[in-house]
Amino acid sequence: MKRLFDLLVAVAALLLLALPMALIALLVLIDSGRPVLFAQTRVGRRGRRFKLLKFRSMVVDAETRGPQRTSSGDPRITRIGRVLRRTSLDELPQLVNVLRADMSLVGPRPDVPAQERDYTPADWALRCSVRPGLTGLAQALYRSRATPAQRLQADLDYVRKHGIGRDLRILWLTVRQVFQSSAN
Repeated sequence: MKRLFDLLVAVAALLLLALPMALIALLVLIDSGRPVLFAQTRVGRRGRRFKLLKFRSMVVDAETRGPQRTSSGDPRITRIGRVLRRTSLDELPQLVNVLRADMSLVGPRPDVPAQERDYTPADWALRCSVRPGLTGLAQALYRSRATPAQRLQADLDYVRKHGIGRDLRILWLTVRQVFQSSAN
């Protein structure tokens, strides 16, 4: 049921957002050149690695110019990238990851392989027992302000108690969070 829901929503969203996504791609291209998309290896269900897609919001060689995590004033973030990140529009290409079954609409946000060291083996296995999500409980509750401990707790709580009803609530809370932070 969850996979069917993911497919229906992802296809509908991609159809509805095709023109805005093309415009975003053009703005990224004009602002900072190619490539328009950023692909990064992430860990999915059962530990399978995949390429997560985003609109590029940082300079092309950002990974060689600084730390893995970014801060709000990070000079590697482009002008259009600041807007994309604040509004979460940089995440829209991940709808393709949902179609590919790399991700779900809701689940723990996918980690990069190096983040496995932040977990106990049991917690990592539990986290990787579900598909990662375009959004998750941590994003719905805290947006990007979650501490690592809050994020871990929210991710594991979701995995232990997930279902379609909870997914719908998380989607609603995420939309609310995005609109509230975009207005600020």
